[in-house]
Amino acid sequence: MTDIQKAVFARVEGVLLAKGVRSAAAYFAANAPGLRERALRLGHVALTAPAYQWLGQTDRVLANRLAYLSLRNLSEDRIAELSEEYWSTILRKQILNDGVELLKRARREGNRVVLVADSLDQILQPLAAEIGCVDDYVCNHLEFRNGLATGRLVDPVVGGHDSGVWLSQYAQEHQLALAGSTAYASHGPDLLMLTAVGRPCAVNPDFTLRRAATQARWPVLDYHV
Repeated sequence: MTDIQKAVFARVEGVLLAKGVRSAAAYFAANAPGLRERALRLGHVALTAPAYQWLGQTDRVLANRLAYLSLRNLSEDRIAELSEEYWSTILRKQILNDGVELLKRARREGNRVVLVADSLDQILQPLAAEIGCVDDYVCNHLEFRNGLATGRLVDPVVGGHDSGVWLSQYAQEHQLALAGSTAYASHGPDLLMLTAVGRPCAVNPDFTLRRAATQARWPVLDYHV
């Protein structure tokens, strides 16, 4: 029988990266083929920005669905190419080193390190490889038909208030003890993920999470600049 182990779950956006879904969507839109197409896609990103900002605290799943709609009809090859460019030219320079150190220390202490991200798998894969101490990750995946993105995300969509349920299921599947595990997160919708573990910690928290963490007397780390 597999021994029960402990894990560290880290929300990528806010803990490891200052940039999130909107930044990636804007990059893809700005590099779409043709001036007219670029303008249309950037217009979509701009129009949905206020809704994303509001939904980020109420329905992060819908917020992510709206953001990725701007990728509709981009080819799978083009998205892979843009993801690589976005990683190498933008994100790689934006990694929050303090967050990386949190995970490396956790790995040295014998924890399983799991990333949780709103980002697409094409972006998260090189990030996990760069960090080097990641055992597993869960992220969002675009739906493709005939080699083109439909603009939809494959269910289940990461980012919602069901993160606590997912974490409990994951822990059961991998023989993890949640009471001895840690979670790092930065946004209000991650509250249920944080309450599912014995050692929650708010990192660079938004207003909602900071208030909740203060009331619950959870540790709060601020290192984002």
